[in-house]
Amino acid sequence: WSTDGLKWAALDGDRIFLQPKVGGKLMRDPCILQGPDGMFHMVWTSGWYERVIGYANSKDLIHWSEQRTIPVMEHERAARNSWAPELVYDPSRQQYIAFWASTIPGRFPATDTTGDNGLNHRIYCTTTKDFQTFTPTTLFFDPGFSVIDGTMVQEAGRYYLVFKDETAKPVRKHLRIAVGDTIEGPFRELSEPFTPPWVEGPTVLNVGNQYIVYYDMYRDRKYGAMRSR
Repeated sequence: WSTDGLKWAALDGDRIFLQPKVGGKLMRDPCILQGPDGMFHMVWTSGWYERVIGYANSKDLIHWSEQRTIPVMEHERAARNSWAPELVYDPSRQQYIAFWASTIPGRFPATDTTGDNGLNHRIYCTTTKDFQTFTPTTLFFDPGFSVIDGTMVQEAGRYYLVFKDETAKPVRKHLRIAVGDTIEGPFRELSEPFTPPWVEGPTVLNVGNQYIVYYDMYRDRKYGAMRSR
């Protein structure tokens, strides 16, 4: 936890508060969103190569519901993964949007050789009002190259999608931003990279009069951050 977004301390003696129990028993890339009713909803990557994501909810961030999976890509039998799911709430339609990165081999052949291990991601999405029923999965963001780890923030009536350019050949692996006029996009106006390469997993916080973008510098085994007004 933190009071200023810069100095952080571990809660509860740095003990594990939630063990992964579904899918591939992985709990990576967690995203927590509090809904308008006060309930906290969490989604996560539940396995490296699965067509589902993990889900649980909580009223207090201490006691959690039974974990289950959401079959976001089960309809795409060739899909290789479902990575880094995120949640946003659309008040105009009173529904949640979940979006994540998946590779469907051959779906975007122009960039099939630019990734690691044949991976060539785009960001897909589904919507739900109750986390029980979901709309059919659709393509959410295709910037023309492999992309993962999207996260969204709203400012002055526009929506900013922070994401990782996952291109490995040639190496990019940095963060960029796309802008949309609605919460569902389309997202255009792609920025230039604003981080060094070999970073991922962005999270954005509004702290005072600035935004802080945190990211995983996974080769250096530490977190980085950049801020902007």
